[in-house]
Amino acid sequence: MSNIIKKDGYKYAFNADACASCEGRCCTGESGYIFVTKKEIENISKLLNLSVNEFGVKYLYKKGYKYSIKENIFGDSYECVFYDRSNNGCKIYEERPLQCRTFPFWDYYKSRVDELKEECPGIIDE
Repeated sequence: MSNIIKKDGYKYAFNADACASCEGRCCTGESGYIFVTKKEIENISKLLNLSVNEFGVKYLYKKGYKYSIKENIFGDSYECVFYDRSNNGCKIYEERPLQCRTFPFWDYYKSRVDELKEECPGIIDE
């Protein structure tokens, strides 16, 4: 049974079942920012049994006035440090940032559905 997600204001739906076979395209690829809030930093730190300071030093970097999760380089691809290639999943899934929770329903993709389809095999035309 499909796990189809729809959101008002978007001209597409998302089949979450596609995540099992896509090899984390939303977590890998071109370099980008994975911004986290203070509360998200606290929650992820707790999940990993690290102090906020330890977590920050190990996993974050500052971009302007915000903090972003670091990336690893794998071949010619960048990937979130919390992407688990062996399990095709997120090591901090329960506390992943809002930016990750809301993908693929980002304002950026409202007018770029074709670009989104190239990245995400779970996109379905409405």
